[in-house]
Amino acid sequence: MSDEAQGCRGRQSGVTTRDLPSIDPLELAGAEQVADLIDNVYAKSGYNARRLAEAAQLFSKMINDNATICLTLAGAMTPIGMSGVLNALIRAGFIDCIISTGANLYHDLHRPFRCPMVQGHHIVDDNELAEAGIARIYDVFIEEDATLMATDRIIIEALRQMDHAGPLSTAKLHHELGRVVSSSADRPEWSLLATAAQYELPIYTSSPGDSSIAMNLTVPHLFGRPVQLDPLRDVIETAAIVWSAERNGVVIVGGGSPKNFYLQTQPTIHQIFMDSSRGGHDYFIQLGVDSPQWGGLSGATPSEARSWGKVKDAVVNNVVVYSCASLTLPLLAQYVLVRNRPRPARRLYSRLAELTAAFREEAASNPAFQETLQASVGGQ
Repeated sequence: MSDEAQGCRGRQSGVTTRDLPSIDPLELAGAEQVADLIDNVYAKSGYNARRLAEAAQLFSKMINDNATICLTLAGAMTPIGMSGVLNALIRAGFIDCIISTGANLYHDLHRPFRCPMVQGHHIVDDNELAEAGIARIYDVFIEEDATLMATDRIIIEALRQMDHAGPLSTAKLHHELGRVVSSSADRPEWSLLATAAQYELPIYTSSPGDSSIAMNLTVPHLFGRPVQLDPLRDVIETAAIVWSAERNGVVIVGGGSPKNFYLQTQPTIHQIFMDSSRGGHDYFIQLGVDSPQWGGLSGATPSEARSWGKVKDAVVNNVVVYSCASLTLPLLAQYVLVRNRPRPARRLYSRLAELTAAFREEAASNPAFQETLQASVGGQ
């Protein structure tokens, strides 16, 4: 990668991030006693302390039951260092697939190239920050030149190196970005994208046009070779992953579009393709602050999801922790890293063609689906 693409250079101004603490990917090693706190204190308490303990224990059960586990990621998690937490789970084999907002993946690209994100403050003059070229995510400061525009150059350079002759899923795009990070960044081990590529874990984006990665994709689209993202490939591949698994579980961080994109795999299988072999996800954990009566819970409660066939049971193996994921996600991750033995990575990315072909073959041999197929497209 060129020196220009790698550089993280900022402007000089009256306001500076130079002396503020850097936010690096979080390290869980050294805090193992938190698992005892969860089992011996939270689990014996009430309210959300007990829900947190139930969620941690359910996550452990998902792993012990050899479930295929997806993690959905919304909210600004990578800017506060959650790439480190997720990387630890991937390396232990405790996550098999991720569906994320594009913004989380864009901000994941900063730290491996030493483009700074620092601890600022939420009480601040945003006009002054804007004049100084500093963007704010609550109490995180990000420099426009040294981080955002430097990362844009990194993405443009990565796109030049990618083989994107035909339509591709977002999993393919993110895998290729992860490979470029692995080969060119100063600290590739800090990157969620690089770690996922190393372990052949597919990462999807449910809204591929809604992020700074997509903003950069407009450049080759208008002036070079367009990257032909095919979101329907994402729908098919995620459904095939779920269909092929004996058991399925999800850890939902924040809700949002990624949550429903994963949960809709079950109605895709039984409502659209009329496969009656199984129905509903086996395990459901959500970490978020939204409550259902305001209409913003992103697919609502697991019991409501049961009415749509998205989860297997309205009560059993379902936990919602009404708390900020910046608190709860590291606690859950550390709990299973302490309580569970690592398991081999499923490496689903390298199996996507195989799984999709099997899913299509099963649909083609399903008489109930064939009736619908004939009526809708004439069997073509």
